[in-house]
Amino acid sequence: MTTIQDRTVLVTGASRGLGRAFVAEALARGARTVYASARDTSTIDGHPRVVPIRLDVTNPESVYAAAELVGDLGVLINNAGILVGESPLTGDLDGMRRELETNLYGPLNVTRALAPIIAANGGGAILNVHSVLSWLAIGGSYSVSKAALWSATNAMRAELAAQNIQVVGLHLGYMDTDMTSGLDVEKISAADVARVAFDGIESGAHEVLADDTTRTVKAALSGDLDVLYPQPAQRGAA
Repeated sequence: MTTIQDRTVLVTGASRGLGRAFVAEALARGARTVYASARDTSTIDGHPRVVPIRLDVTNPESVYAAAELVGDLGVLINNAGILVGESPLTGDLDGMRRELETNLYGPLNVTRALAPIIAANGGGAILNVHSVLSWLAIGGSYSVSKAALWSATNAMRAELAAQNIQVVGLHLGYMDTDMTSGLDVEKISAADVARVAFDGIESGAHEVLADDTTRTVKAALSGDLDVLYPQPAQRGAA
C-alpha cells in the first residue's frame, strides 16, 4: 500500500474532468507536491502545492523532458486519454491509431520514463485509468484501446512488484464529465471516482471498481459470453 500524505504525485491529463479531480483529491490527502500535467499548462488551476508540467503523453521526447522535472516522484496517475470510438472493421484506422497512441502507448511511455524514478525513491504507486469498456466491447476502438491498457497494466504489475511499486487498475462506467454531458444515464461524479481510486492505492488494492455497473460487468466475465453479448446468440436462435 502507498500513502499519499507527504508524497509527490503526478497526474496526466490534469486540466479537466477526472484529472482535475485527482489533483484536488491528492491535495486533500496531504500530498506534498502535485505535478499537474497537460499539453497546455495554462489550463491548470493554480495552487501553492501544484506544479504545472507541459506533457504530451504520445511524444516520448516530451515525456522524458517532464521526467527531468519530477525527481522526487512517488505516485503516478496515468489519466490522460481520448475517445474516438471507431468501428474496428469499418472505421477510420488513423483515428484508431491516434486512440491507441494516447490510451495505450501514452501510459506506457510515461511509465517507462517515470517508474525508475519512483523505484529510486523507495517505491510507490502507479494507477492506470481503464474503463468498464475494457471488459465490454461495445465502445468500438475505445474498448480495444482500454482492453489493451488493462492487459498492459497486469504486465506492469508483475514486472514492477520487485521494485516496490504498486500498480493499480481503475475501472469505471459513466462519469459526470463533459464527455458524457449529452447522455441521460446514471453517472458517478469525478470527485467520487478520484476518492475511491486513492482509497484503493492506500489500501493496497490491485484493482478498483468504481461503480455498480463495473462490478456487474466484472462479475459476468466468468459466465457465458451470451450474457454480455446477446446479439450473436439472438441471431443464432433466429
